[in-house]
Amino acid sequence: MSVLAAIAVLALLIVIHELGHFSAARLQNIHVNRFSIGFGPILLKYQGKETEYAIRAFPLGGYVGFPDDDPESDIPPEDPDLLRNRPIFDRAIVISAGVIANLIFAYFLLVTQAGTVGFQDINYQPGVRIPQVLTEMASPAAKAGMQGEDVVLAVNQTELSTGEGALDELRDFIQDAPGEVLTLEVLRGDETLSIDVIPDADNNGEGKIGVMLAPNGEIIRRRADNPIAALQAGSREFQRLVGLTVQGFGQLLLNFQETAQQVAGPVAIVAVGADLAKDDLSNLFQFGSLISINLAIINILPLPALDGGQLAFLLVEGLRGKPLPMRLQENIMQTGLVLLLGLGVFLIVRDTVNLAFFQNFIR
Repeated sequence: MSVLAAIAVLALLIVIHELGHFSAARLQNIHVNRFSIGFGPILLKYQGKETEYAIRAFPLGGYVGFPDDDPESDIPPEDPDLLRNRPIFDRAIVISAGVIANLIFAYFLLVTQAGTVGFQDINYQPGVRIPQVLTEMASPAAKAGMQGEDVVLAVNQTELSTGEGALDELRDFIQDAPGEVLTLEVLRGDETLSIDVIPDADNNGEGKIGVMLAPNGEIIRRRADNPIAALQAGSREFQRLVGLTVQGFGQLLLNFQETAQQVAGPVAIVAVGADLAKDDLSNLFQFGSLISINLAIINILPLPALDGGQLAFLLVEGLRGKPLPMRLQENIMQTGLVLLLGLGVFLIVRDTVNLAFFQNFIR
């Protein structure tokens, strides 16, 4: 059920994106002849008065089709309600509407979460919790006898603070001391221990001990008391998620070689969503919002086959006073679409192979 819930969230976000394009066109009386979820062969379809609605075999996205270049269309080429015959501003609204719809929907989800189940918060306690000690290749922490759920209170007799800053403090202690002895004051249950650990040096010469770090404290949920508070809480969380997403894309561009492996495809995204839903279905609010924001930012990038690429064509048209040759636009878009689909297939295969049940199967 958790897997189905995650798939349903992704499908809904694709529908929302395409509905943005579709609605922006229809509200301006622009002709639309196709509304498709997915690519490839048609699985289900419904022919409306003017528009064909279809679900296709490969759920890697969707599209809204216009009759401008459809040889079977009986609409005259000079019809003012064809998309290509509209002013640049009208076309820009249609192209950017999918991104805007995703952002609005993400905000709506967060406001709904704030007013219903609330956002997770932490009642912080001193120190840093160690949720997991990595045992591969005998990590320094495993050698020293550290265990999962230990709480590090101090390093070399320097107490860690209370709050998120404690993670950075402990991380700095470890990274700055490769090959040196660190004496950790560790709380294990009701017992306080002193553990000496010697960090290994990573490829950058920074220390690492092979543990995962987490804030120490009790997780609680804070729910908004009224609609105004829900709007305000949703706005704060929306700004936070947008900031984190933009920061993540910035790191990907600046440190592509190091961060490229963290790029996830549909399979990995569904797996993460399923894990979140398994713990608590209310986590799907946050999951859906984050993916919707990511879809918006990805689509606004000036890349062929994405909304940002089409907006780039409009910008060039505005600067030149006339559009690029249609043949050139089609070649660029088709090349971009092939590359995008190829990347999607690669990510699906890679993420499928990396799934735990598949790893167990091939062993």
